[in-house]
Amino acid sequence: MENNFKTNLKIIREQKNLSQQDVADKIGVDRSTIGYWENGKADPTMVNVIKLAEALDVDLVTLIGGELNFDNAEIIPITNDTVQIPVLGTIKAGIPIEAQEDILEYIEIPKQWTKGGRSFYGLKISGDSMFPKYSEKDIVIFEQTNDYSIANNKDCAIMVNGFDATFKNVTINENGIMLIPLNPNNQDNYLPTFYNKEQIENLPVKIIGIAREKRTRL
Repeated sequence: MENNFKTNLKIIREQKNLSQQDVADKIGVDRSTIGYWENGKADPTMVNVIKLAEALDVDLVTLIGGELNFDNAEIIPITNDTVQIPVLGTIKAGIPIEAQEDILEYIEIPKQWTKGGRSFYGLKISGDSMFPKYSEKDIVIFEQTNDYSIANNKDCAIMVNGFDATFKNVTINENGIMLIPLNPNNQDNYLPTFYNKEQIENLPVKIIGIAREKRTRL
């Protein structure tokens, strides 16, 4: 990750009158970890970048830098109408797994999608819990968000326990959130999971992206 991240992290934190300990408490790491990130001695995973953006109440572009540098990945202008975004890693469409931080490749999206500071990332599907709508190795483009109000009945990337990521259809009601696999042929292995309001708050359970498009390769 380029130096603009460590600089931005420190500047934004200080502008919001937050100590390193304050930020560490918000995202569940040691204070020394924040110090390492700000000194450039260590790089956070993408999971922690998303958590930092939420804790500091800024979007990913503002935190990481105007060019969205991440492990030498960046939003790259291709034409006046197209940009490239990094595919950040693999997300398990099945049993939740630790979110990946690898940069696998770049894909193009319309530049107009990014207007208004909207942020996007791609993730490659592994597993079959969302089959047949999504298949193994499909690349799904997610719009980064933590807004539950727009996630109902959408296919979402969800962070559980602060570090486990999964890809499911989401149903939200007054009692909580249901994560629903789509595969009708493997119901014994892929059962819906319900989290009540208390669990959403305490685990926590967070929406980290809404699927906007998939790319299937032969």
